[in-house]
Amino acid sequence: MSDEKNEEMLHEAASDFEFLQEKIKERPINKKKLLKRTIITASMAVLFGLLACLSFLLLEPVLNNWLYPEEEPEIVTFPQEKNEMRPEDMLTEGTTTGQEETEAYDETKENTSSKEQETSSAQMTEMVSENSSESAETAETEPKSSEPPKPEESAAGMETAPVESEPLEPYQMQYEELYKVYREIASSMVTVTAVHADVDWFNNTDQSEGTTAGVIIANNNRELLILSRKSSLDNAQAIRVSFCDGVEADAVIKQYDENTDLAVLAVDLKYIASDTLSAVTVATLGSSIISGITGTPVIAVGNLFGYKDTVCYGMITSKNNVVTMADSEYKLMTTDIYAGTNPSGILVDMNREVIGIIDNSHNHEDTKNLLSAVGITELKGLITKLSNGEDIPYLGIYVQDISEQTGRELNILPGVYIVDIDMDSPAMLKGIQKGDILVRAGTQQINSAADYMNVLRNVHVENSIDIVVRRASVNAYEEMHFLIQPVRQNEG
Repeated sequence: MSDEKNEEMLHEAASDFEFLQEKIKERPINKKKLLKRTIITASMAVLFGLLACLSFLLLEPVLNNWLYPEEEPEIVTFPQEKNEMRPEDMLTEGTTTGQEETEAYDETKENTSSKEQETSSAQMTEMVSENSSESAETAETEPKSSEPPKPEESAAGMETAPVESEPLEPYQMQYEELYKVYREIASSMVTVTAVHADVDWFNNTDQSEGTTAGVIIANNNRELLILSRKSSLDNAQAIRVSFCDGVEADAVIKQYDENTDLAVLAVDLKYIASDTLSAVTVATLGSSIISGITGTPVIAVGNLFGYKDTVCYGMITSKNNVVTMADSEYKLMTTDIYAGTNPSGILVDMNREVIGIIDNSHNHEDTKNLLSAVGITELKGLITKLSNGEDIPYLGIYVQDISEQTGRELNILPGVYIVDIDMDSPAMLKGIQKGDILVRAGTQQINSAADYMNVLRNVHVENSIDIVVRRASVNAYEEMHFLIQPVRQNEG
């Protein structure tokens, strides 16, 4: 009985606390929410990585320059020449009286020397006759000997005749001196190789190489600058430069000119060993407008027949052949040196100075194998801009000098004649026409094509230039002004 009551009491007590009992269940997983958080976390990680990489790329040059500062490259300059009267030219012009006096002096000198020669020959004859008489008396008193007389005895105290030199010895000495000049300039020459990757029909990659000659023109304390042909490097996957000691280095095109097909290559000094830097030399740019340069000997160095490191000797046959290009005019020198149809290299005079850049593209059909070169004097302004990586301004105007007689007759002095103009060029779009007389560019009066070239070389692409021309009207020439914005030559 008591047991039953106890059970009832326990049951009642349990029922009284039944509301306090609860069952713990596991919370269900929200897969969508978990996936969303995972994606957000991964995205944030990727974004953080990108920001870290971007920060490193932006700050790395700054930190690198701060920790390892580099010297700023020097500005390369090649001063322009002026057509001034040189001392040697003054001695050769207007000196007919001096020449006559010199000829008279030479005739007097020849007469005097001939008299002296006659006197000396007479004295020599007397000495020989006296020696012969003495030798005859000695032969009568002294017994005859079977031995031949010695040279000093037969000469009777006279000196022996000098040994005659080889006939070709002077000729050989000349070529030895020319070779010395070549060896000195060879240290400034390089071979530029353009590497192309070609794919055949079977998808096999094959590398082909083309070479051209280059010349070291400057060292700006950061790069070694090399002047070379541009067309030989078109579509190249890599450009290699081989120096005179055989060491190779990678190069990049710093700037180029489409008119002359010239490019300045840059080789970072960090990739050139000290031994190579001490072996190479920077070429000296001379002058191609010196009076009397025609007929003087020159040395052609470069890739003359499709082979590297070739050299030829010859002379300049002409120098004032005009080559007109857009916004420029150059003088072409011709030589008697036989070369290939597409040579490259430089012309060097006997002073070890570069006077021309080899270019046979302007030759006539009957002289395509005779080596020609563009004069270095007109190229110096262009090479200066290329060496400093500056853009070449382009207007598209072809100009030609006007002779003084024609200018006076037509009353159009000063100025240059616009012989042609490129289609859709900045000058044509602004209204300049073929046949106009260009009289001023900016603030500079234009008297020759060289003046126009020099002005345009100093113009920046982002700056406009005021071009003043005279255009023929019914009774006179009308002056017209055009404000033109040059463009980059490679975009023209």
